[in-house]
Amino acid sequence: MTLPVNFEDLIVEANKLKLYKKLIVQLNKDLLFANVDLELNEDTLPTSLKLVLQDTVFHLIQHKFSDYLNLLYQVDVSENKVRSLETEDVVKLSEDITFLILQREWQKVWYKSKH
Repeated sequence: MTLPVNFEDLIVEANKLKLYKKLIVQLNKDLLFANVDLELNEDTLPTSLKLVLQDTVFHLIQHKFSDYLNLLYQVDVSENKVRSLETEDVVKLSEDITFLILQREWQKVWYKSKH
């Protein structure tokens, strides 16, 4: 499996394999386990998914940092990938973290569909 390198590629791949709804289900499951107050509808459009998740990540970084770390742990985002991000701009950081979360959730969904 080659990981998508950007949000658009991830969504195209998820739709192509008819796994977009499963991606949202997996994301909702991990958000619930991480105690993050966000539940996405399975019919959420990709652009809305990105914006709502990014806004949530931004809020967690700014106001609930321990919950943010818990979310990263629950989703199992690589610590090395997080550390390699540019951290000067919190908006850009939240966008990059959002992609890493979705990328990792995509790995889980893809793997489950194959095995």
